[in-house]
Parts: sequence; C-alpha cells; structure tokens
Amino acid sequence: MTLKDRLSNTSRRQWIWFAVWAVATILFSAWVGSLWILFLILFFADIYVTQFVPWSFWKKSKNALFRKTMEWVDAILFALIAVYFINTFFIQNYQIPSSSLEKSLLVGDFLAVSKLSFGPRAPITPLSFPLAQHTMPLVGGKSYIEKPQWKYRRLKGLGKVKRNDIVVFNFPAGDTVALNLQASDFYLLSKYNPLGSAGVRSDRRTYGKIVYRPVDRRENYVKRCIGLPGETIALKNDSVFIDGVFLPHPRLSQHDYMIHTDGTVIAADVFSELGVNKADYVVRDNYGQPVPRSQDLTGADSLSMIGIGLYPRSGNNGRVYFNIPLTAEMVAQLKTRPFVWDVIREKEQPGQNYYYPLSYDTGWTRDTFGPLWIPKKGETIVFDSDVAFKAAAYERCIRNYEGNDFALRDGKVYINGAVADAYTFKFDYYFMMGDNRHNSADSRVWGFVPEDHVVGQPVLVWLSLEKDNGWFSGKIRWRRLFRNAKIPA
Repeated sequence: MTLKDRLSNTSRRQWIWFAVWAVATILFSAWVGSLWILFLILFFADIYVTQFVPWSFWKKSKNALFRKTMEWVDAILFALIAVYFINTFFIQNYQIPSSSLEKSLLVGDFLAVSKLSFGPRAPITPLSFPLAQHTMPLVGGKSYIEKPQWKYRRLKGLGKVKRNDIVVFNFPAGDTVALNLQASDFYLLSKYNPLGSAGVRSDRRTYGKIVYRPVDRRENYVKRCIGLPGETIALKNDSVFIDGVFLPHPRLSQHDYMIHTDGTVIAADVFSELGVNKADYVVRDNYGQPVPRSQDLTGADSLSMIGIGLYPRSGNNGRVYFNIPLTAEMVAQLKTRPFVWDVIREKEQPGQNYYYPLSYDTGWTRDTFGPLWIPKKGETIVFDSDVAFKAAAYERCIRNYEGNDFALRDGKVYINGAVADAYTFKFDYYFMMGDNRHNSADSRVWGFVPEDHVVGQPVLVWLSLEKDNGWFSGKIRWRRLFRNAKIPA
C-alpha cells in the first residue's frame, strides 16, 4: 500500500489523535528545551496515520493465549511509561518515615509531592524502574542503570524555594551508603569507627557492601527550609537567627521536655489525647517489654535534681518523664493537670561532636550552632582567615556536589591540584531543619542541601496511617485525608 493510499484510508479520529499528540509533543519540547523530543512526532505519525510499522501486529494473531498475553504486556508497558513520565515531571508519592516534622507532618502520612512547585528536575539517571528510588521491590538489587549520567538541569516551575517551605530532597550525605546500615549516615559511621572510612569499608560483616548512589537515586528526605542561599544562620539557646534577626519557631514545632509529676504515672490515654506518639514515651527494657520513659525519684539526690531544674515538694521527689517531644500548646495543656508540677525544656550538653562540619570541632550543639554562611551561586568564599574551618565547612560543597578535587595541606587549600585563595560556587544551597527540633537529623548534622538535590514540595496528604493502631481501631487518620501538606510556619 502506497503512502497516498495510507493517508486516504486514515480516519478523522486518527487525525485528531495524531494532532493532539503532536501539539503535546511540541509544547513539551518547548518546556524541556530540547528539539530532539520533536522526533516523537514521527513516532505518533506512524502509529495514527502512516502505519508503516505494525505496532499492533499481535492483535491479528490466531493464537488467543498470545493475544491475551500481549494485551497485558501492552497495558503494563503503557502504565510504566505513564508512571515514569508523571513521576519525573509532575507528581511523586512520598511517605513520611520519621518524626522529624511532627506535628506538621506525621509519621505514616502519604504525600503527593509536586515537581512543578520548584520546577521539575530533568532526569540525571534516566534508565530507572518507575516508583523504585534505588532498590527493586521484592527481588532487591539496584533499580537503575548508572550510565548514562546526564548533567543537572531544572525546568521552569511555578516558583522557587522560599523560607519555611517544606521541601522534599535527595539526602546529600546519601551519596555513599553501607547496605547493612542504610538508615545510618556513612560519614557519621566513619567518624566513630577507629579506622575511619577505611574501617567501615573493610568490615563487610558489620556494614555490608559500600555503594555510591547518583544524586537522583539517593534517599528522599523532607524538612523545612530555614536558611536561603547567601544568608548566615545561627542558633542560640534553641532559637534561630538569620543574618542576626530572630526567626520565630514554626507554630507546630516540638522540643524535648521533662515532665515532673507528684509521683503520678501518666496514663496512655493522657498522652494519646495530647497527641504524643507511643514511641515518644515508651522504651523497651532488657527483656523487650515496653516501659514508660520515666523514673521514680524516690530517694534521689535532691541537689542533683535541683541541678537539672527539678524541685521536691514537702519531701516528695515525685516522678520525671524525660525526652518527651511537645509543642507549646501541648505544654500548656499539661500544665493544667493537677498532678503535673512542672514541664521543663531540656538542654543538650556540649561534648557530642556529631554536628556539621564533622571534621572540625566547633563545640556546636543542636541548640547552639553557627554562625554559618550558606553558599550562593556566583558568590565567592575567600580562604584568607579561619582556613581550617572554611575548608571543613565547604569541602563537601566544592568536592562532592560541584565535582572538584579538594585538599587542605599545610594550612593551604588546593582545588584541582592548584593552590586556591578563593572559590566561586556553582550552585545555590539551602539549610533544612525539622520541626521536631530535638529529634531531627538535618542540616545541623549533615550540612547544606544543593539545588540539584531538590525534588519538590508536598502539596497533599492523600492517606495517613497511625502505626500504633490496628485497622479496626483507628489505623486510618480520617481527619488528615486530603489535607493541604503546605503546612505554614
């Protein structure tokens, strides 16, 4: 059949479908900024108009089993391509795995994450299985092929990351992962191993295989953006200051408190009414049995109690609950209970050096941190003073994120083998923190989030499950379904 015959036999419906796909392809090509995508128009032209390639050859087969099988294959392939396209450029599903954003977003919340909010990131590792971040479900193994690796590029979106936006991003320190301890930061593991990273890499029995993951295949995290590019952030006594100006705590932010009672054991119902998760007030004893996170202070040294702000009354030392995360509203509610003597915000003691930068002993804590300048694209840092600190603070940015060789030798910085007096950053960076301020591994621990790690913004809670409850006893949090996930500060 000649081309003229094929065109004459094309129905109006086929022409309409071809026109729809052609226009969509042109618009998508303009958005992405790639003329190569226009070649898809030839593909759609052959499917709907010329039909030189027998794309649906299996429909004419006399073998019913073969036709049925190919119908399934065709449907699955279409679904996978559609999911890959939607997941890459528009909407991605994300489940809240930890309590770092309580009570703004809860453990068990399932979120729709908009890629359009900050502009979708073009694929960096394009050959990957849809809906699998880095590991194949059920069968295990990598869900992506490492090559090719495309350069970072972000398409035009609806806006940019602003202060107090909740952001989903790829975990920056997740470039290197110990497969037996994937929930642990490789760099923290290396810091506390006597032999450093070499000790972690050599101990396969404990840590498993050590793997590298590309930017877009790293674990997804969600935090609130506190510091923007070019700003200086500092925490003083648990309060955040941006360029010296106090930044109020998010309304639903939590901090750890001690609850001092008259000896009363706080019932589970009281914690439940307050909204405290069971895991936040119960620990496991040596036999694996759940026990309250509390201590009877009968016979305790009064001077030691006073040293942490607990005061006996009429010879009664009472009982203390410790490390209980509470919002300001929850604290106010607790103080109305007649058996509660006091609710005291806990302070972290200095000496736990697992805060950023890990290779430099700043003495910073979760409550007193910085000042630390956040790198901005096009701005320059000069290595003229505090060279050791600057090298520790910005080495990851210069080496891991922007792809340069970096070394500090004899008090001098070497970048790509040459002595460097200064460095100009290629990316914007952000400082992320959790609303659960005392229970969040965030930028205070692993540093800045580069712009190429930003995934999107949560816009909708479409499902919420309470892990402490059964399916017939409040498992589904019905009141949270289809709620706006853009929780303001």
